[in-house]
Amino acid sequence: MKFQLRFIIPITLLLLAGGLLGASFSRYFGDITEDLRKLEEAFLMINRRYVDPVEPNQAAEDAIEGMLKSLDPHSSYIDASAFKEVAESFQGSFGGIGVWFQIPDGDTARVVSPIENGPSEKAGIRAGDRIIAVDDTSVVGVGEDEVKRRLKGPVGTQVEVTIRRLGIQKPFTVPLTRDLIPLYSITSSYMVDEITGYIRISRFAQSTYPEFIQALDELQGQGMERLLLDLRDNGGGILQSAVAIVDEMLAGNEYIVSTVGRSVPSEVFVAQRTGRFETQPIIVLVNGNSISASEIVAGALQDHDRALLVGQRTFGKGLVQNQFPLPDGSYLQITTARYYTPSGRLIQTPYEEGDREGYFEAKLEGLIKAQQDPDKYAESIPDSLKFTTTHGRTIFGGGGIMPDHFIEGDSLRPRILRALYGGALFESFRLWFENNEQVLRTTWEDRADDFLNDFTFSTAQWDALWVSGASSQVPVTFVDADPSTEELQFTYSELNENSETIRLYFTALLSRQLYGARIATPLFHAIDETFQESLSLWSEAEKLALLSQ
Repeated sequence: MKFQLRFIIPITLLLLAGGLLGASFSRYFGDITEDLRKLEEAFLMINRRYVDPVEPNQAAEDAIEGMLKSLDPHSSYIDASAFKEVAESFQGSFGGIGVWFQIPDGDTARVVSPIENGPSEKAGIRAGDRIIAVDDTSVVGVGEDEVKRRLKGPVGTQVEVTIRRLGIQKPFTVPLTRDLIPLYSITSSYMVDEITGYIRISRFAQSTYPEFIQALDELQGQGMERLLLDLRDNGGGILQSAVAIVDEMLAGNEYIVSTVGRSVPSEVFVAQRTGRFETQPIIVLVNGNSISASEIVAGALQDHDRALLVGQRTFGKGLVQNQFPLPDGSYLQITTARYYTPSGRLIQTPYEEGDREGYFEAKLEGLIKAQQDPDKYAESIPDSLKFTTTHGRTIFGGGGIMPDHFIEGDSLRPRILRALYGGALFESFRLWFENNEQVLRTTWEDRADDFLNDFTFSTAQWDALWVSGASSQVPVTFVDADPSTEELQFTYSELNENSETIRLYFTALLSRQLYGARIATPLFHAIDETFQESLSLWSEAEKLALLSQ
């Protein structure tokens, strides 16, 4: 009897629980079945009865998009062709010829720079070359996507490109073998001075961590004692890459980030190994385009008092997306969890489901307010969104990562500099450069050191540049007073007051055309306000570093 009492009661409880669960699942799946039947019948009715023919595949994709719009701002649908490019970008390589190029409207593909050690560089293709044909088929006037499609292909396959080069009368053909072309995440690393190293991470892909380690080791080999880590305009990417990089800068088993969701297990990521840069001073540069994985890095380092953050408030995307395949090779990228920093801050900016337009408008408004008056903006944050770092500093939640030091954003610059940094004056430079390219290359080619030491715009060159600007598709013009704000029109006094900065910016653009990004990056940094301001804040970063020792 004891035996029966012992086991009958638990079995009865299990059966009762099973019955309740079964009823619950039955209702759940019954509701879903009805909803699916309704959706299916509507789809079939539209395809059969609508007055005009309906393309079924497009209707299905539109229906998916409609469902996703009612969710958060970052869940999305990726069609099969787009997913291939997305996957390729995060894998960090593709089969191609190894060039960065741009196509001005209606023009030919113009090589900005060959990728180091790629097939094009090895074959002698250089910046400024025009690609006018691929495999004997003209690409003049062809869009960028189509040119990419023709140049890419399986590794080891052959392709011929026809090149037009200034100074050579006839076009010539270059045979190339497609190779695996690395898409680098570390777009710049160099020694700013004898002890300060700089690394820029543009995204977090599968290759980012080993690239970071290589750059870190090289800079430490050159005497780096402190690191300037640039995460501005970093659109995020793979979580594991971001975690691995933070692990190199945090000691012990410090908490890096956690994810909490409804249908997926919660996860906590912690530092697991002895890092290469656990005690040295670090400054991290961020802005409103630092997103997702870059916010995880910035948030973890700030929460542990490991780095000083400088710049503007980050974007505020703290939603975890997972990709789920559909039968045709397309994918649903659906939010399954939320990110939390070590102090408990939710990175995600608040949103109302289905209101994507309002979400981005509110986000932009918040970023502008934070830039215009950082102290007032910080005071407006409620106590419920104030958190504490490992060593007692106050930091803020509410979406995005608030830097320790704000730098005025673009909205507070003179209007001509907003146009300059926003790329609106690039066409002026491009037209001037094309008109003078042969002379410039003849004068300065293979003379990078001389260029850096000696080049300045002559009066004739400076005047000619603005003549080019006046003839561009969106003309750049100057008046004595009352410039039109609806056009690229400025006063002469505004040009003269900001002449030094504009000249340095165009000099940096010219150096990039002549010698590539490696030479140009320090020149751009010379007029980068956030970069320059950060160099005066090392004493604060050093105080934080002492807390980790």
